Amino acid sequence: MSYLNKVEHCNRRDMSRFVPFTVAGVQYGWLTHERAAALLSHPEVFVVSGHGVGLHPALNSPATRSKAVARITAQLAASVLFQKPRGELYAVRNRWGEKPVFNIDRALVPAFGLCAFGVHVNGIVQKKSGPQLWIGTRAKDLLVEPGKMDNMVAGGQPAGLGLMDNLIKECGEEAHLAPKIARGAKHASLITYSFESPQGLRVDTLFCYDLVLPASIKPRPSDEIARYQLMSLGKALGLVRGSDRFKFNVNLVIIDFAMRHGVITPENEPNYERIVAGLHERPQSMG
Repeated sequence: MSYLNKVEHCNRRDMSRFVPFTVAGVQYGWLTHERAAALLSHPEVFVVSGHGVGLHPALNSPATRSKAVARITAQLAASVLFQKPRGELYAVRNRWGEKPVFNIDRALVPAFGLCAFGVHVNGIVQKKSGPQLWIGTRAKDLLVEPGKMDNMVAGGQPAGLGLMDNLIKECGEEAHLAPKIARGAKHASLITYSFESPQGLRVDTLFCYDLVLPASIKPRPSDEIARYQLMSLGKALGLVRGSDRFKFNVNLVIIDFAMRHGVITPENEPNYERIVAGLHERPQSMG
């Protein structure tokens, strides 16, 4: 295995299996042919749009679109093509700086191939030998990658919440870190990737933050994180490169961290350019 393998794993997809999903003539997602057909069985909400599916043009505001999709979410979940709603709304947009065109239950985001945003926090303890990272182990009852290793804090971005507000919330919920500590996190980089999964096309944007902590402050386990351990960057990179111990996208966050700190360089990594490109991929024809 290699660093490039882990990046390519998060970018595997066959776009011939998908058709565009549009809102008011603008593409916001990708649907498998089977899911497109299922949505068209709700003609009051979805219509044929070019070579794909769009929201009905009569739904001409974020509020009316959100309500219309919410009304049929339970019906969609009755099909094996769509997951059961999770009761948390995500905003639909192609770029963070855009105004959302509607809100949708988090569970439906990959089924529609929509852009999802999230925050990942590298918890750092500075040592003379180099930076060490707080690594969490995910609880075994989580829906995604149970039992895998994780960043100190990570979470999806709910609708109507700012990035720092979400970071503070997640730091409290996952690691029991006080808001005044969490506010010390500094935005460091952005990662994008897209891959085909059984749930649909994941199109993710991760806002990566670095939070330097004194040795006296330690994250504490929660319902989502079963335990924490302090790990050298070298050991973490060894696990990234030689195992599948980390959650799929955490591999990318650690690789990105190592690049920013001069540990992975063009001189020691022959696939450096391909890795960098893979950390910033998006499906064709999306904003």
